[in-house]
Amino acid sequence: MSFLPNLPPSVLAKNADAEALGARRSKEEYRKMKELEEARKLAAVPAMKDEEGKDINPHIPQYIMQAPWYYGALHPTLKHQIKPAGEDEKRQPDTTASGEIITMASGGSEALNRWYKRGQAAGPRATKYRKGACANCGAATHQAKDCFQRPRARGAKWTGEDIAPDQHVQPDLKLDFEAKRDRWNGYDPASYRQVIDSYAKLEEARKQVRSSKQEAGGEEGEQRDDEDRYGDEMAMPGQKFDCKERQSVRNLRIREDTAKYLYNLDPSSAYYDPKTRAMRGNPFEGRDVSVEEAPFAGDNYIRYQGDALPMMEQQVFAWELQAEKGVDAHLQANPTRLELLHRELDEKSKEIGGQISQQILEKYGGQEHLRAADSEAPELSALSQTEQYAEYSRTGTLLRGAEAPAVRSRYDEDKKPLNHTSVWGSYWEAGKWGYKCCRSTMRNAYCTGLKGRLPAAGPPAVKDSTAAASGSKRAAASNADDGSATAVAEKKRKQSESESDSSSSSSGSSSSDDSSDSDSE
Repeated sequence: MSFLPNLPPSVLAKNADAEALGARRSKEEYRKMKELEEARKLAAVPAMKDEEGKDINPHIPQYIMQAPWYYGALHPTLKHQIKPAGEDEKRQPDTTASGEIITMASGGSEALNRWYKRGQAAGPRATKYRKGACANCGAATHQAKDCFQRPRARGAKWTGEDIAPDQHVQPDLKLDFEAKRDRWNGYDPASYRQVIDSYAKLEEARKQVRSSKQEAGGEEGEQRDDEDRYGDEMAMPGQKFDCKERQSVRNLRIREDTAKYLYNLDPSSAYYDPKTRAMRGNPFEGRDVSVEEAPFAGDNYIRYQGDALPMMEQQVFAWELQAEKGVDAHLQANPTRLELLHRELDEKSKEIGGQISQQILEKYGGQEHLRAADSEAPELSALSQTEQYAEYSRTGTLLRGAEAPAVRSRYDEDKKPLNHTSVWGSYWEAGKWGYKCCRSTMRNAYCTGLKGRLPAAGPPAVKDSTAAASGSKRAAASNADDGSATAVAEKKRKQSESESDSSSSSSGSSSSDDSSDSDSE
């Protein structure tokens, strides 16, 4: 936006500077002017100033900012777009025939409540004749030659009786451009009450006709109004086939999406209806896929999520109001009113329920049992109610209801298979884990008990009572070693091996002595 002086030819002829301002610009000057306009719009260059030093918006169109030639502007200005301050004071106010000044609204036009009054009197009827009034009827707003009443045999001027009321003189409204072309100027909104009353009478007549048909036992189809049948008669998309239309618009889906029946190809999975393309069950049921992580959890899951359940409750509430109370409530026609009624009913039911519970407590007592979590009765907090359901057998085994505890190990706890009395990992030797009961370092090996702790050859039969006693002591010592440290167990094992070696050598020497005695005999 740039300022271009628009001066009349007479001024250009008298003033050489004005002629220079209005000279035709070259292409280079025109290009620079356009670049300057773009820079001002991008705020790279300060905006243009008017004669008062105020910024002029660079986005104002050129035809608005450019002053007309008769304004004679030599500098950028917007005063030609502003209404002069003293124009309203110069205008003569509207007055009535009696000289009353009509109040004017700000902006120049009359107030909106000022309009022509029809069929109204100027004031109360006079009781005696006034000087200068009509000689025929006695009204002060006209003369006898302009009177519209029937000429009397003796006028009101001589009789002084039956004085006519003064007529209301319509004001001479001086309307501006907009008020003259306003189609609703002077409209009385109270006149629309006649239209409302006519429609109310028509609706009342329809109700009477409908009730009379119901009493006469007419058909069910005749009981409904025409407005109630529009949904049955209209052509629903996809329901009516037309040979000219080659495609149906019902239940369209995006072709890139996976079809519902392709999520699970098992014939025993959720049923898929090809006609309506509905799969109400969850195709991922029985798999290790949660409902939240599944790409599709069935139509029933979607139907009962979000605001679907509150919407169904509102619909049932509307049906109950219509059936039991006779209240005309509709979910789709007036959902706000239905919501307010539902909320009001909930508040009243809670209030009545609270009053009933308070009366029961006042009559029978037991208020202290309702404060189990308070600081006054901390011992009752353990007996507080919970919504977690659990079902147990007679022996105390959990059947269903409670959630299983979190698994802390990948091995099953308290389960010792293969005749073991201890779990895997309870024994450590030479950098290997094993079972403590048999000291075996082989996983899933059958437990041999105390025999697994002895050497593979095993001790020979003991004839001497001392040797048997020593063997029983070693067994008792080995059983007592279950809770000892690894080093002590290793020491005991070596000691038992040495004792067994000594007992075997002593038994071997005794047997050789017996054989030598027999040979000598």
